[in-house]
Amino acid sequence: MALNIPEIRAQFPGLARPAIFFDGPGGTQISRQSLERMQDYLINCNANHHGAFETSRKSDAILDEAHQAMADFYNAARPDEIVFGANMTTLTLHLSRSLARTLNPGDELLVTRLDHDANIAPWLLIAEDRGCHVTWVDFDVEDGTFRLEDFAKALEKKPKIAAFGYASNSLGTINPVKKMVAMAKEAGALTYIDAVQYAPHGPIDVQDLGCDFLVSSPYKYFGPHMGVLYGRYELLDELKAYKVRTSPKMPPDKFETGTQNHEGIAGVLGAVEYFEWVGEKFGAEYGPALEELGYSGRRLTLKKALTAIRAYEYELSKALLETLETVPRIKIFGQTDPRALEDRVATFVFRIDGMHPREVAEKLGERDIYVWDGNYYALAISERLGMEESGGFTRVGAAHYNTIEEIKRFGEVLTEISKG
Repeated sequence: MALNIPEIRAQFPGLARPAIFFDGPGGTQISRQSLERMQDYLINCNANHHGAFETSRKSDAILDEAHQAMADFYNAARPDEIVFGANMTTLTLHLSRSLARTLNPGDELLVTRLDHDANIAPWLLIAEDRGCHVTWVDFDVEDGTFRLEDFAKALEKKPKIAAFGYASNSLGTINPVKKMVAMAKEAGALTYIDAVQYAPHGPIDVQDLGCDFLVSSPYKYFGPHMGVLYGRYELLDELKAYKVRTSPKMPPDKFETGTQNHEGIAGVLGAVEYFEWVGEKFGAEYGPALEELGYSGRRLTLKKALTAIRAYEYELSKALLETLETVPRIKIFGQTDPRALEDRVATFVFRIDGMHPREVAEKLGERDIYVWDGNYYALAISERLGMEESGGFTRVGAAHYNTIEEIKRFGEVLTEISKG
């Protein structure tokens, strides 16, 4: 059953604006379900933890429900493997400080040039603090894919931590994360996965991946500005948390420092409920195969939703690639083989010869087509491709609420801009 895009779009109040939103890789529009959860929380449950009164009890119940919802979204073994925070970057910096205590001078850490800086800089910082060595894994500059042979070679150094992304927020590459986790585990490394870019585009199963940590930011998948970390319970339990003395000693509470953004956490619950709605409405055809894999209940519904979204976005990727390739004076970076579209999300970066990426973004914005320019904090990519000093790239990214018609309009306007 195909997605009913008008019905999908009706779930996003922001899409009533007369604009084409291709800015999703930097933050999607928020779903109605998420907005309603946030409003309901602030009106009916707005209180701090563990009080002896009704609104506090209601608040605690909502936060517990949100932990369970994200455990279902990630397919985590238990809800106390879920840690909420401000965003992926802040959560990673916070947890890296705890992981740093397990390191000794001379220990190896592994990072990749295909990652967002939020999954690079924290590890560089703790390496500096602890006297560790950092090994960088390169990517193929022609198609933006990982060199697994380089990854394997880096693992020969027996790193304590291997940090890599699920999908690139710049080049759109989906990495073979399950294979990479298995390789890293065999080498004895803890694995830390940045799933921010992948989360809106396909199903995640941390138990199937076998990873130790995985983190994403719900504002990239139709929720509020928040971050959500999965950590294997025994690791979260063992690690020392940097917290005040009066905070709980058990996970996840010991990592959720201070008073959290409760209304935001409620909004994350609403974002998961949006995916539930998608799965119930449009995911029926994917149910039998997913049931055979052992999914049931809300976890099955969420996997159906993300599988249906993934199938639709394959068509968006195909249309975006075909459209971009018709634009004069354009250079597309990353995977452009139409036979390899399953190995990328619908995010593309490009340059128009003779034009600064900011100029292209501004001219598109004047025509109510919203795209990003720059390096999007994927600094290592723009440096590796030699584009950082000249402004990075222009980036177009589609979400499942986008349409083929919007892509056609984008292509027409971009062609006009390119022709000057």
